[in-house]
Amino acid sequence: MIMATRRGALGGLAVAVGLANAATAAVMPTAPGVASGRTPAALRFDPAKLIGLSERLIRSHYDNNYLGSVKTLGMIETRLASAMADKDMPPVVYGGLKREHLNRTGSVILHEAYFNVLGGNGVVNGGIKAAIAARWGSAETWEAEFRRTAMALAGGSGWAVLAWSVVDGTLGTFWGSDHMHQPAGSVPIIALDMYEHAFALDYGAGAAKYVDAYFRNLDWEQIDRRWQAVSGFKLK
Repeated sequence: MIMATRRGALGGLAVAVGLANAATAAVMPTAPGVASGRTPAALRFDPAKLIGLSERLIRSHYDNNYLGSVKTLGMIETRLASAMADKDMPPVVYGGLKREHLNRTGSVILHEAYFNVLGGNGVVNGGIKAAIAARWGSAETWEAEFRRTAMALAGGSGWAVLAWSVVDGTLGTFWGSDHMHQPAGSVPIIALDMYEHAFALDYGAGAAKYVDAYFRNLDWEQIDRRWQAVSGFKLK
């Protein structure tokens, strides 16, 4: 009799869990501000063939940091969906979830931009070269500014980003102390991860050598494609 009662309780629990999961799934597609999920982007290059960036470093960065952010973003989105069904949730708790939603969304987008432009020979070419020269005078002048921006983050954390502003149709180099500090309306064309996880396995504290290696492996044909895809669009 006790066993039958226990089985009944477990069966009831299973039904309750199933209903809860179904309820969460039902809420997620319609919850305001909650994305429907994101499929991780695969590496478009062979990490064993980069120069100065080891396969071990790239795979650790991709598996632990990028995929970790994708997984966490999905978890946050699920919790936000559940929160919309909880009318008693304090605003400060919901706000904390939304802050982490912004942080993880930024991490996923910037990491995808980071990996997307690796696998090349580092030779600047394409329409983006002319666009950079028009903005900075030369590709060399821009590179010097970008490197200085990156090194301003060395020993700390953050991102150096070449971005296109859809607000006014201009390129700019930006400094970000975390995943959330980029200008509104900007699309990352190149995103250089300056968190220590991006280089410590290969270079320890030698951030400058890591930046050198990053530039040697940039795929400027891919960078040009990214720029061409957005450069025709601006709000004014």
